[in-house]
Amino acid sequence: MHSKVVTMKDAIAAHVRDGDTLVIEGFTHLICFAAAHEVIRQRRRELTLARLTPDVIYDQMIAAGCARKLIFSWAGNPGAGSLHAFRRAVEARPAELELEEYSHFGMVTRLSAGAARLPFGVMRNYMGTDLPAANPLIRTVNCPFTGETLAAVPALNPDVTIVHAQRADHHGNAQVWGLMGVQKEAAFASKRVIVVVEELVDESVIRADPNRTLIPGLIVDAVVVEPWGCHPSYAQGHYDRDNEFYVAWEEISRDPGRLRAYLDEHVYGVTDRAEYMRRQPALAERLGARPRICAGVSYGY
Repeated sequence: MHSKVVTMKDAIAAHVRDGDTLVIEGFTHLICFAAAHEVIRQRRRELTLARLTPDVIYDQMIAAGCARKLIFSWAGNPGAGSLHAFRRAVEARPAELELEEYSHFGMVTRLSAGAARLPFGVMRNYMGTDLPAANPLIRTVNCPFTGETLAAVPALNPDVTIVHAQRADHHGNAQVWGLMGVQKEAAFASKRVIVVVEELVDESVIRADPNRTLIPGLIVDAVVVEPWGCHPSYAQGHYDRDNEFYVAWEEISRDPGRLRAYLDEHVYGVTDRAEYMRRQPALAERLGARPRICAGVSYGY
């Protein structure tokens, strides 16, 4: 099988198109800002961005004019405040961003149904919330076995999903450890998949520890090797979350001028993630992970 390894620039150029539904997943952990920045640099437009928690990564993409619509379940800057580019787009009259809101489990159910190639997913209910009134796509079905009324949400099948992982081989078999979200479901639900990794390893490394393989290469279209690609998010075993950045984003995003200056310097003003890191040499020293090796297991037979 040929190698799927390409540059970030080439992966985004080939697989992310204007008007696509794009998912960049990762729950606090392994959020691929490097991919989002390349989407911004390539000036993609009219995207539908989908994500459980459209935190700072989508705030930046909204500020850059990439998004037409947001499908989500919670929006904010975790532990630090609001998303002010997002708020400005929603509060503008007329609104500059269409919203489609679910609960966290509603989004998980949508992606799980999409991954299973089912038309919809079923949940216990949305009792106690106003979401069904705000979102006409949240509907009800009667259970054919019990007659019980259940909530139903449509399957979500993105055009492209971008997942960050600690390592993969050149076929795209990607391994993840640490905190996970719905990366697997989003990848299996998607038409195209880009895997971004901290490290490219030989196929023998993947085969030696198969239980860590979250995304199989058979559904992957492109592999990008991008160390520090998650910053300011984190990659377990490689670098820590940059909490200082998230706190600073509260003030940066409040001011449209400061936000534009940030994008000009750290997104449009660099050619790739390596240059992004060279401009911030203290990051590696401040956030680099110290080794803590887990004992291996025996797969003997």
